[in-house]
Amino acid sequence: MIDLPVVSQEEKKKNKKPDWLRVKLPVGKEYANVRKIVDENKLHTICESGNCPNMGECWGAGTATFMILGNVCTRSCSFCAVATGRPPEYDEQEPQRVAEAIKKMGVKHAVLTSVNRDELKDRGAEIWYQTVVKTKELSPETTIETLIPDVKGKWDALYRMIEAGQEVVSHNVETVPSLYRRVRPQAKYQRSLDQIKLTKEYGKRTKTGIMVGLGETQDEMFAAMDDLVAHGCDILTVGQYLQPTKRHHDVIEYVHPEVFDMYREEGLKRGLKYVESGPLVRSSYHAERHVNVPI
Repeated sequence: MIDLPVVSQEEKKKNKKPDWLRVKLPVGKEYANVRKIVDENKLHTICESGNCPNMGECWGAGTATFMILGNVCTRSCSFCAVATGRPPEYDEQEPQRVAEAIKKMGVKHAVLTSVNRDELKDRGAEIWYQTVVKTKELSPETTIETLIPDVKGKWDALYRMIEAGQEVVSHNVETVPSLYRRVRPQAKYQRSLDQIKLTKEYGKRTKTGIMVGLGETQDEMFAAMDDLVAHGCDILTVGQYLQPTKRHHDVIEYVHPEVFDMYREEGLKRGLKYVESGPLVRSSYHAERHVNVPI
């Protein structure tokens, strides 16, 4: 346990973020090049849809996290900036366009994610499979992480999503179980743990992410780490929750950087193989480093 001063409720109401959450605006030649490729290929990125604070850093390095299966989600999580509603028909040509964009960008490690498509019988699994396969065909040296959604226990869809040859399979639990009703009302904590366990048993390198500052306690974080280790999770990312709009869940606490350091140490001590923990950490931050984590 670690006790440190936190930002007051009054400061939060003024939307005043602490100094450690300040980020640089995205600029530079490489950023502009990625921007151009994304626009020309009519692609969606979680970098934009999720208002990621690291977009400038990652795009400036010539990398991006592509979001497949559209940009409208069937879920209504209170933390997420992605649009909610009835998604349009998906584009069967999207896997080829994503693969071509990744090749044009020349990235060594690509991250793919998607919205939830609960209305689809296969949860979008075939598009997932084809995107990874086509990316590997065009860029055989590129390693891939797939950040996949909750398949609602449809395990045949899960296996189709993860059998295409990606090196890392990630699925975010997002928060501690006591906050699920408010933060992830259409998800189940145990179901997400089961999905991670089945992915590990399939032989994949497993990863998940948790946001802090939503109202969780440190003891709840420790318990979640233990649950993840027990279900075969290899890699954990821990980052600060930032409220996308006033309609979304409030920031309860701006967690001090020293607490993030403590979470990293605790996670490793409890059996996780790699922990990326910091105020601006997001699921795909430094993702290229996670490929080398032993299975």
